Amino acid sequence: MGTFRLASRGSPLALCQSELVVAALRAANPELMVEVVVIRTRGDETSVSLDQIGGQGVFVTEVEAAVADGRADAAVHSAKDMTSVMAEHLVLAAVPPRADPRDGLVGCALADLPPGGLIATGSARRRAQLANLRPDLSFTDLRGNMERRVIRGEDGSVSAVVVAVAAMDRLGWIDRLSDILDPVDVLPQAGQGTIALQCRADDDGTRQILATIDDVRSHRALRAERAVLAGLGGSCTVPVGAWAETMAGSSELRVHGLVASGDGHTVIRMSHTGDQPEAVGTELARKLLVDGGGSGIDGFDAIDPGQPGADPAR
Repeated sequence: MGTFRLASRGSPLALCQSELVVAALRAANPELMVEVVVIRTRGDETSVSLDQIGGQGVFVTEVEAAVADGRADAAVHSAKDMTSVMAEHLVLAAVPPRADPRDGLVGCALADLPPGGLIATGSARRRAQLANLRPDLSFTDLRGNMERRVIRGEDGSVSAVVVAVAAMDRLGWIDRLSDILDPVDVLPQAGQGTIALQCRADDDGTRQILATIDDVRSHRALRAERAVLAGLGGSCTVPVGAWAETMAGSSELRVHGLVASGDGHTVIRMSHTGDQPEAVGTELARKLLVDGGGSGIDGFDAIDPGQPGADPAR
């Protein structure tokens, strides 16, 4: 085939992640010519909070369209930005090895946050869990690229900014972190720290090329986490989280999930173990909504647990 085209957002982090994919593809396929096609998304065009513009999907829809209409062979996504239901005619073809899925703080460690400290984050999931841990904290919205976010945490205008540890690591800024949050305290978003590679379902050649850099453990974990998100009907406008880990010496996955009220007063955490990613994720979503009472939380009460993929933000 000719040049292999990867569609990507144009943010520094997105381009960094795309270059990691380019390097991996070239290492696995030495004769392959690869280029990155930069796509501007709706999320890049606005400074409005994600809660107000539809949540997940705003950073991926245009990138997916570039693949669907043939302008690119494959798409590079931050997996946590993807909607819980795959776009028609596209497939999750490969997942490179996952980076650290945890959240971190820039500006101040969690244990050192002052009473009434101001936390900057645009994530409902992060707000709810931190508010549950520290009801005295206050919150302000945060948008912009990673450099702007990190500077906000370092300039003293807020007590701390919440960021993804994987993003800081990929940008070479790990030493700018003040703290890394234990998933027991702040459960990650589904797909956090994971790069997802997407292509057309009928493009066998592209699927074979992408398969050369697929990491089975990371791919299975992402499938399980996406199944939780789909089963919950969640998006980043509703506080939900999911994190799957492979059990030592086994192919089984231990999947942790969370649903919460927006104010953090109610946080429901449960786990489930199984061998089949979609099955274990779907069952965990059912347990959270039905057994754990999550369906009674405002924002989830209109969701039918029997209809995976329902999205209250749409």
